[in-house]
Amino acid sequence: MNLGHYTTALVFIAASAGAAQAEPTAFKFDKGHADISFSVSHLGYSMVRGGFREFDGELTLDRADPSASKVSATIYTYSVDSGLEARDRHLRTADFFNVVKFPTMTFVSNTVKPAGRDKNKAEITGDLTLLGVTKPVTLSVTLNKLDPNPRTNAMTAGFTATGKIKRSDFGMSFGAPALGDEIQITINIEATEAATKAP
Repeated sequence: MNLGHYTTALVFIAASAGAAQAEPTAFKFDKGHADISFSVSHLGYSMVRGGFREFDGELTLDRADPSASKVSATIYTYSVDSGLEARDRHLRTADFFNVVKFPTMTFVSNTVKPAGRDKNKAEITGDLTLLGVTKPVTLSVTLNKLDPNPRTNAMTAGFTATGKIKRSDFGMSFGAPALGDEIQITINIEATEAATKAP
């Protein structure tokens, strides 16, 4: 191969590699390193905190065009855990999550928009379906890290997301106004490239 052909080949390989890196990448939630939690005001005295122990989710990360990224999650409402079993039994009833009739809630993103100048921050708006009602919800998301996991060498993404909803928007009004209407949501997720297994 002469030098001209060799140079052409290198350019082609580099271009191909760049295209491959720009392709959207699918990730699955690593549930061993993830947390979905909420908090709500109790009589204005304190914030009662809880979370969900069972959930599944995946995301597609497009590094070339972040606005084309997307995420979806399914949360199993029967796994609600507020740290007090008597309260959790009540939360599973028709007064709250009605887990017999609605065993899951889902979130499916629709848009991803940059949030300010920080390239690692975005606002994700999607449809949250809870108790059979679907409403738009916006989450403020920070990409904490995107690198190969030093233990597994699998490409891993770490995110923190926060948002607020009104439970009354979904027909959950029991206990109001003593129990607050606004629910604060905090989500911490590690996700592993779908081509590999989570550690």
